[in-house]
Amino acid sequence: MTDVFIDQRFVGSVENPKVFAKKVREERQKGKISGTVNLAYKPELNEIHVETSKGRVRRPLIIVENGKSKFTAEHIKKIEKNEMTWKDLIKEGIIEYIDAAEEEGAYVALSETDISPEHTHMEISPTTILGLTTSLVPFANYGQSSRLNRGSKAQKQALGFYTANYLQRMDTDVNLLHYPQNPIVRSFTYEMSAQHRHPAGQNIIIALMSYEGYNMQDAIVLNQGSIQRSLARSTYFRPYNAEELRYSGGLVDEIGIPNKEVKGYRAEHDYRLLEDDGLIHPEATVGEDDVIIGKTSPPRFLGELDEFSIAANKRRESSITTKNNEVGKVDAVVITDNEEGNKLIQVRVRHLRIPEIGDKFASRHGQKGVVGIIVPEADMPFTASGIVPDLIFSPHSIPSRMTISHLIEIVAGKAGALSGRTIDGSAFASESEKDLRKSLVEMGFRENGTETMYSGVTGERLKVKIYVGNMYYLRLKHMVANKLHARASGRIQLLTRQPIEGRAKGGGLRLGEMEKDCLVAHGASLLLKERFDSDKTTIHVCEECGMLAVYDDFRNNRFCHRCGSNVIINVVEISYAFKLLLDELKALGIAPRLKLRNKY
Repeated sequence: MTDVFIDQRFVGSVENPKVFAKKVREERQKGKISGTVNLAYKPELNEIHVETSKGRVRRPLIIVENGKSKFTAEHIKKIEKNEMTWKDLIKEGIIEYIDAAEEEGAYVALSETDISPEHTHMEISPTTILGLTTSLVPFANYGQSSRLNRGSKAQKQALGFYTANYLQRMDTDVNLLHYPQNPIVRSFTYEMSAQHRHPAGQNIIIALMSYEGYNMQDAIVLNQGSIQRSLARSTYFRPYNAEELRYSGGLVDEIGIPNKEVKGYRAEHDYRLLEDDGLIHPEATVGEDDVIIGKTSPPRFLGELDEFSIAANKRRESSITTKNNEVGKVDAVVITDNEEGNKLIQVRVRHLRIPEIGDKFASRHGQKGVVGIIVPEADMPFTASGIVPDLIFSPHSIPSRMTISHLIEIVAGKAGALSGRTIDGSAFASESEKDLRKSLVEMGFRENGTETMYSGVTGERLKVKIYVGNMYYLRLKHMVANKLHARASGRIQLLTRQPIEGRAKGGGLRLGEMEKDCLVAHGASLLLKERFDSDKTTIHVCEECGMLAVYDDFRNNRFCHRCGSNVIINVVEISYAFKLLLDELKALGIAPRLKLRNKY
């Protein structure tokens, strides 16, 4: 007997599990049993699991019977004439929804030509094996799977036109591409997903060649002329908020230019951009750490006796300043109330971002890279017809990555741009490569997409034919302006006295074991002295017992707790982190001793 479970609860047993499973599926196809019911027979456990619960991922498949698909050419005609809908296909038992458990026992064909007598189902379209963003990648069936995943990720990170009412919104971290375009080469899901209303890239001319070694290791070479004509130009928006909070005892925050008596008052220069109401005016140019909203708050801690203290009753400065490494222009200043009725000020700062060395770009095929050099237009190579590429891509990025889809898109984009039409690049159902080559020949170009090019520096003809065409390129949100990080001295942690972490807080840059080895290998080992003394401290060590001694700075007196004051005490420079370790060992009841080998 085979046990039957409904939603993981045992309900009974059946004698013939295969007949039972077949009968249930037939009844479901006839509509006698709900279409949300799924059944999975597990022969290795001799169990049948019936699932009716919510939250399962289910997908539609075409039913195959006796080696033939139930979905025929007649159904297609009826659908085209609007005589049949999706619901009718489910009602007539042509399509059914299957969950992950039932799919384990199903044998699914990718297309009608693959069907054999053993098959139970067929995919509605092979494209359904891809997700929404992955299906936007053109010619996806010519690309490697891991690169498709990367291409999918790149599309999510691309700058584009995310919403039309961006000026009415205060979104946290916004990048807006100035001249977004719809791609020449696109898949059928592009319009279906309304992606054409939110374009996130530009059609550019790309040449596959090396340029003076500046596009080594996935780097790309950009044409300065293209950048001056607004290629990949974007604006970065960042909001800043301030609220007039109410505290217990009737105390409130005040927005305005702080008084000189306020605790923590900055220099007068810091408040230069504020108007009389304590707010910055729109279109003001701000630098890093500039005050944009002037604000004072009541003292932090109010004790019982503090009423009579003048120092405790001083208000403190709590103005909002721009973040480290952030500059720009004030785009908008909004004065409003929040849900608690407190006055709320919102200031949006914008910054024009022009592509620079270190900014990240990518194609839709997972071929990402950073700008290695920006070349003056006069020095860029050009074709016999005078076309200068916007971007030079390294040919070495193709063989190991096997992104053939990247190469096909260049030819397809070229054919589309020359004939003034969009090219269907849908996975498994795209325009054929033969047709694309044929259309290039008809327009007077080589069918393989290569052209004769000339050096922009010397004017000489290049000895090889260069693969050149049109491609949809994405500018990603990873910009060097947001990642640049350096520090001299600044805030330190209380416990270890080492610099704090994080770029936003103005933290330090950690130098690890491997970085240390690199400096030693370069013969710059003296640099380590400066690198490794971020928490330098001096301690006094007793030469007799090796324990830490005491130094009384006021009386200039040195002594050891164990040996007294008639012993030699030495001053030693160590890292504070090591001193902390010694202290923690003492807390465990272990007495660490330092043996000083060489004093001179």
